[in-house]
Amino acid sequence: MARWIQVFLEAQAAELDAATNTQLAYARDLTKFAEWLSDRGLHFATTNRDHVESYLIDCENEGLSKATRARRLSAIKQLYRFAFEEGWRADNPAIQIKGPGRAKRLPKTLDITEVDRLLEAARNTKRDRRRNACLMELLYATGMRVTELLSLPVSAARGDPRMLLVRGKGGKERLVPLSPPAREALAAYLEERDANEDAVRKSGVPASAFLFPSRGKLGHLTRHRFFGLIKEFAVAGGVSPAKVTPHTLRHAFATHLLAGGADLRSIQTMLGHADVATTEIYTHVLDERLKELVLEHHPLAKNK
Repeated sequence: MARWIQVFLEAQAAELDAATNTQLAYARDLTKFAEWLSDRGLHFATTNRDHVESYLIDCENEGLSKATRARRLSAIKQLYRFAFEEGWRADNPAIQIKGPGRAKRLPKTLDITEVDRLLEAARNTKRDRRRNACLMELLYATGMRVTELLSLPVSAARGDPRMLLVRGKGGKERLVPLSPPAREALAAYLEERDANEDAVRKSGVPASAFLFPSRGKLGHLTRHRFFGLIKEFAVAGGVSPAKVTPHTLRHAFATHLLAGGADLRSIQTMLGHADVATTEIYTHVLDERLKELVLEHHPLAKNK
């Protein structure tokens, strides 16, 4: 079964240009399913619909969320579709199984004051001040996914660009505009970054191709490290760390644009959403925020 998973993932990477994080998620989910089958003396090749449904029931009994169960079923379906196309199986036992659906939750976001506090905290860190300011300004100004931000090539930032070329999910490229504060933060950081890279190059180490270089395995700042950084900015800025993640800034970008009058199609393009229906959730976020404002500030609401 490990071989099935390996070949499937290699095909995903080669044919669909699946992102590393997507491949890792598939690998984890399919390995869990393989372990469950193995404990029962089963194999991917002998599994039927009842087995897959029993596995999903066990996942629910474990307390896994609807989103996790839906993702695992999706991975299983993709594997069996690939197995059918490759002739490993004559059928797809998961094709007619309906997933649990996803609980509709509105994305958590931040108000403008909270974002300002985060940006100010990043500008005033003791170490890597220019880099941290650049990270946060770019994240909020563009709504990029954290992986898109951290893996940006330095070549994309040369020449004081008004827009950045971003490589998103599935290798799709899009242009995102830069605000004046983001351009200023980028220019200041580039000057410092290039000086550091020149010093490193003189010691015999090749210069990094990434905007936010690191000497780790990936060659650029990791998601884990940035997650820790943004929590530090939250604490320093007096914002609840529980509310703040890199993705929260992406939600704030979209929500604030919508509140400012931007149209959904433009926001969809900048976020890199394949379907405008995904972007429409931010209209619900705005509706909820307006309801809160009425309940908090309307005199009749207060009297009640």
